[in-house]
Formats: sequence, structure tokens, C-alpha cells
Amino acid sequence: MSVGTQPRRRAWENLGEFISALESCGELIRVKERVSPLLEITEIADRVSKSPGGGKALLFENVEGSSMPVLINAFGSHRRMAMAMGVSDIREISSQIEGLLRMAPPESLGDKLRMLSTLFELGKFPPKKISGPAPCQEVAHVGNDVDLSILPVLQCWPHDAGRFVTFPLVFTKSLDGRRNLGMYRLQIFDKKTTGMHWHIHKDGAHNFHEYKKAGLKMPVAVAIGTEPVVTYAATAPMPRGIDELLLAGLIRKTPVRLVKCKTVDMWVPADAEIVLEGYVDPDEEFRIEGPFGDHTGYYSLADYYPVFHVTAVTHRKKPVYFTTIVGKPPMEDCYMGRATSDIFLPMLRTVNPEIVDMDLPWEGVFHNCVIVSMEKRFPAAAHRLMNAMWGAGQMSFAKMILAVDEGVDVHDYQNVFRTLIVNLDIEEDMFYSEGILDVLDHSSPYPMRGSKLGLDATARSGGEKARSQPNLAPVDENTVLAECKKHGGLSFFIPEKETRNRALVCAIDKKRAGEAKAFARSILEGPAGQMANIVVVVDRDIRPADLSAVTWKLFNNADPRRDMVRYGGGLGIDATKKVAGEGHDREWPDDIEMDGVTKSKIDLIWPKLGIT
Repeated sequence: MSVGTQPRRRAWENLGEFISALESCGELIRVKERVSPLLEITEIADRVSKSPGGGKALLFENVEGSSMPVLINAFGSHRRMAMAMGVSDIREISSQIEGLLRMAPPESLGDKLRMLSTLFELGKFPPKKISGPAPCQEVAHVGNDVDLSILPVLQCWPHDAGRFVTFPLVFTKSLDGRRNLGMYRLQIFDKKTTGMHWHIHKDGAHNFHEYKKAGLKMPVAVAIGTEPVVTYAATAPMPRGIDELLLAGLIRKTPVRLVKCKTVDMWVPADAEIVLEGYVDPDEEFRIEGPFGDHTGYYSLADYYPVFHVTAVTHRKKPVYFTTIVGKPPMEDCYMGRATSDIFLPMLRTVNPEIVDMDLPWEGVFHNCVIVSMEKRFPAAAHRLMNAMWGAGQMSFAKMILAVDEGVDVHDYQNVFRTLIVNLDIEEDMFYSEGILDVLDHSSPYPMRGSKLGLDATARSGGEKARSQPNLAPVDENTVLAECKKHGGLSFFIPEKETRNRALVCAIDKKRAGEAKAFARSILEGPAGQMANIVVVVDRDIRPADLSAVTWKLFNNADPRRDMVRYGGGLGIDATKKVAGEGHDREWPDDIEMDGVTKSKIDLIWPKLGIT
């Protein structure tokens, strides 16, 4: 369907309207039982988000310490994510973007009129500044009246450094006035200050350094609880200098209304629930922020970040506090990540037209694994594509990229794994690179940089060396079990027993440096190595048959160059936690786990929550 004939989408006026729609569709549960924002809401939401299909959105109406209800898990299913964007299927948006990117030069009068019509439509969607009263400013707390404790901000996990605003839309602008919208968590320090956790690679940090060079304080505004498309836009991987509100307007098919802040020279969504106004002073000493239970499933470590000084808090008369939690996937952010993959795929295809489809498995926590299918036309095309992707915007953070042929469904993980395990030539199909990594990657010996792995599982073409395949013996589980126990293994699992390559996953009780690699080598060089030529070693708390947990650990814990080692014709992969003496001198973060007291309390009140 061409852009000009796209049906008009449903644009939500505000968050409240979206909440009503969720409830009318049976996608919202109102929780009336009194609960605490300290850990308890997280435990409830975590259980719901990990239920089949992502569970329901939750509106907590009786939150300790605040009169504001709390909305969470609103984006936590494919259906709700599509509803949030005002479409029946997220791919409607990617089709529209693809149509725009593929517009051919007009040749006839009809073509010119259609192009003018399309450009006219786009011209209607830039943000619209309004004057006069705005819903987000119905109530204003300014100066000495500012007190962030009126907000029901969550402490998400037991070892978090405090309470964190997790769904903040942070508005900054460059010195030449270009607006940027990002999502950077805010740790509440006191009633008037928070941390400002923008990573070094983000546009907010780029703007901050401009102000620092100029010796100027940086105005900042934060919106909480906007209509859902605007909230999503804050997470979108837009190119630097491109206003995220243009994307929101394009998706909504109507401009985002903006109102000027009361105490800083910034404009914010007029229909937001809550707005924080203030500034960051580049000359002020940074402050320790974190740790925080992050989307990787680990605590991101404490570090120094700028301080956000709040000069005003404005909100609706009856605001809803919109929030999310992140932790061990799957959670709400996984559905947002899938939407991003779909929406931005056409842009990636613009410079890499051989791409057919792409998937970011939640086990890879967005930046650790990319599966891409491609139309292969020439030798080494898969290598060229992976190198190109590593140079493309936020795709440059990807630690591992797996390329498969166009006929492989990248969203069918079982088939993808089988394609890899059937095709892989350990000597020829694994290649390494170096580059930047996400700030939250903890596996590399160095912060924000490290090794990357490309895996070519595409069919061989003319000019490429034929794959060599191992000659493995049939699996004898008694022999494998005996070998695993002999070398200290606790349990094992072989996912595919009839393929040419075979992977053996084994859990060990690791106590010293090098133990996982030594175990893998012993298995590969012994009788079991005649039956499986790939050995993946995990820590004792991981069940080898739980392949989702195994791959999550592999993507997070393995530095490709250090932890993927060839022994003869086999491959050992160390997916365990690294200890002193293993070439990793940085602090290793803890897994996120809820404390037993909170779990027990939620067990007791669960029947009263109305969650089925």
C-alpha cells in the first residue's frame, strides 16, 4: 500500500485516553490493594510481564506514600505495543517509512501530484507550539515548593541505589537550538535533585559537552506520562540532529502539542501527566549514580554522572505516574525493542538493500545479538553486510551478528539455531572484529569497547570455499554423562543430536580461574568430543536444558575473542562469570534477584490483587 493511501491511524490525545482504551479491550487490570513502590510493584509487575504473552497492563490505584496511581507494563505485549502506536500491526509503520524511502523521482503529472500530496502530509506533522493553559501545567510547584517525593517513584530491585524514574522523556537542545528527546533514567537524590544517566554515546551527553565547552548551564525538561507514541519516540534510535517528535508526528498522523516550561527555556508535550523542569550545570562535580537493576538482567555498576537540579514540578490535577521496570528478560522493554527492529528495518535496508529481515532476540538484550537474513549475490557478501551493520548508528553496539539466507525466518529461533548448527564451519564461518560496545556490556575486559563475532550461516556461493564438516559419532548419553562427571560437570544437555555439528551444554560449579575452559577442552579431547564438537559451559545456577537462559548467559558473559576457544576441530565457549586471573580486571555485576521478604509478602497478597 502506498504512503498516500495509508488509512488514518488512531492518535491518542493523552495517556488517560490510552488507559481507557486498554481497559475497554480487556488489556488493563486495576489493582486496588495497597502496595509499596519500594520493591513490591516491581515484584508484581515482573511476575505479570513474564506470564505468557506478556500479561496485562497494571494500574496501581492505592500506592503507599502518594496520591498518584502508577501505570506499568502498558507496552508489554505485541497487541498493546501496536495499540500504543495506533495501528493493528507495527509493520504498518515500517511499510509507510519504506514507501517514503523508496519514492521514485516523479515522471508524470500524476506522479508529481502524488509526491506533492505525500510531502504535504509530512508537512502537517511537526510539533505545534501552543500558548495559554496546558494540561501538564494545571498544578505547578516552583522554587521552594519543589518536592520530588510527591511522585510514587519506584525502587525496582533490592540492590538499587535508591528510587529511579525509569520512563522519563528527557528534553535537551544543542547550543544552536536543535531539540533532542532521549530516555535516561533519573536516580532521586533528594527532593530537588536527581542523577542524569546519559551514556557517553547518547545525544543528550553530546549536547551536555557543548554546554560544558561554552561554560553555560544546560536547560533540561523531563516529561513523564505522555501519550504512548511520544513515549516510544524517546527510545527510538534516530540519527543525531533529527527531532524525535517528527517521528512521533509521522506515526500519530497529527502534530505533538508543545507548551513552554515555566522556569526554563524549553518546550514540552502539553498533554503530559507530569513535567520536571530544571538544569544541569557542567561545572558542577559529578555524583555517584547507581547501581541499578538494568535491562541486561544484571545491575549496572555505580559511576559518576551529572546532577539534574529541578526548578519546577508541574502536573495535571489528577496525574498518572507512568513507569516501567527492566531486569531479566522477557519484560516490557522486549516488546518495545521488537517494535524498534520492525520500524527501523527499512532505514537499514536503504544502505544495505540485501537485508530481507532482522531480529533482535530478547536473550541478546538488544545490543548483544542480531540475526539478519539476506539475499546473497556474491562471495563474502555476509561478511560485507556484517561489517556494514557494525558501522551503522546504534547497530555499531552489536556484539554478535548471525547472517542466514533469505529463506530462513529470523523470528523462528529453533530453525535459526538448526540452520547455524547444520551449516557452521568452525574454521571458516566465525570471524572477529573490534569496536565499540554498549556501556552496559560487562563481558569485555575494557569498558565500552571490545571484540565482536560474526557468524556466517548462509549457503556457500561460487568463489567461496566449500565447508568442511566434522565426522561425529552417534550420541551415547551414558558416555557423555560419565565424561561430564569425570571432569566436574553437574548436568548437561544436547539440543540437536542428529546434526553434523553438535553442541553440548554443561553446568559446572566453577571455583577458580580457567576452570570452564579446562572443562571444555577435556570434553572435546575425550570420548564425548567425538559426539559433540561445540561445548558451552555455564555456571551451576543455569539449567542446561533451558536454552533461553543459556543463550542469555552466553550473549552477556562471553567476550568472543577471550571466551570462544578452538581445541583441535572443536569449539569451547565459556559463558560463566569471570573471576580474578581470567583476563577481566573490571568489576563483574551481580544478577538481579528479588529478595525473599518481598516475594513472600506478594505471595500472601496475590489473591487480593485481582490478577488472573
